[in-house]
Amino acid sequence: MSPVVRPAAGPLAATFLDLPAGSPGGSVELFLDLYTGDKPLIPARAFMLTPAGPRPNVPAGLDLLAVSGKCLEGTGFSRYVAALRQALVAAIDPAQIGVLHLQHLTFGATPALLRALPAHPRIALVHGTDLLFAEAHRDQLQVLRETARAADAIVVPTGAMADHLLRLAPQADRRKVVHIPWGIPDHLLTDPPSRPARTSTSHLRLLYAGRLTAEKGAEHLVTSLAPIPGIELSIAAPRSQFHAMAPLLQRAGVRAQYLGWLRRPQLWKAFTEHDALVIPSTTLEAMGLVALEAQACGLPVLYQPVPGLNEVLAASGVATDFTHSAALARDLDRLRKTPGLLPALRQAGYANACRYPLSTTAEALADLGRQLT
Repeated sequence: MSPVVRPAAGPLAATFLDLPAGSPGGSVELFLDLYTGDKPLIPARAFMLTPAGPRPNVPAGLDLLAVSGKCLEGTGFSRYVAALRQALVAAIDPAQIGVLHLQHLTFGATPALLRALPAHPRIALVHGTDLLFAEAHRDQLQVLRETARAADAIVVPTGAMADHLLRLAPQADRRKVVHIPWGIPDHLLTDPPSRPARTSTSHLRLLYAGRLTAEKGAEHLVTSLAPIPGIELSIAAPRSQFHAMAPLLQRAGVRAQYLGWLRRPQLWKAFTEHDALVIPSTTLEAMGLVALEAQACGLPVLYQPVPGLNEVLAASGVATDFTHSAALARDLDRLRKTPGLLPALRQAGYANACRYPLSTTAEALADLGRQLT
């Protein structure tokens, strides 16, 4: 039986992720893991946006705000932030809130929360998309720098994220930066899904799981896999993104089984049905939570050693170069032919995942909130 993970005792947080409920991504899963459910790990008033179309089923403790006009720059962005602020003011009693948890240093929710609740302590949580969008959009860089100044504490999951943040916001107070790794659900570590016995070893079964945006490197994966024999590739990704990738798969002659955009338990089961997870990211990763969840389920990880991933995975996975087919082929051949390598990687990966229980993340964030209130 899995142990009961108790909510972290701390001040009630107000937190807001300005993505539509149901959006894909590791930061969304982390947000829901921490702040929602019947007994959230961090007690909170948690908000996301109402998506277009039918209202989705949302977890307990998640409120949706019907605000449209999301954008990144110019007067439209200012209007969007003002509308978010107005919706938050109508939804929140400031007297109930002890601390702000600012999801991202960029985007609209963070300045809206700061303006709706200007007198509360502020903990800012840095995600990879913050830094990528701040590099690409001047207005978002401005928001990032303003948030870094306004926050009482800036939480980074890896040292690589801190380094990148301080390059973008060199005036930020380094003393405010706190290292708290993200985590994966405790029950996945204590009660992982069982792994069926492998009946055939003629092919190496690879799984890609995640969004198919440019920085995730799926294009490099496909072109490098094309000449390599003995590979079966499965892809779990948003449907529209997989369809957009279909012409590349066809040109490369790579046959990929599309698994759908899987719910967490389905993804965990898929982890047990493959030989390795591939993470070909081309730029930094905040933490690589999907890699840790795979390791918890006994799935070895083959990864591009970008900042963040190389810190979290290190020797518990196999670092390779997805931009060079010969290097990738050599590492895949080693996985297939070296006796005992895959079982050893499964063992090392599980031990690594056990370093990152979500309850530890929640307790560290709650303790930080207690220090600030």
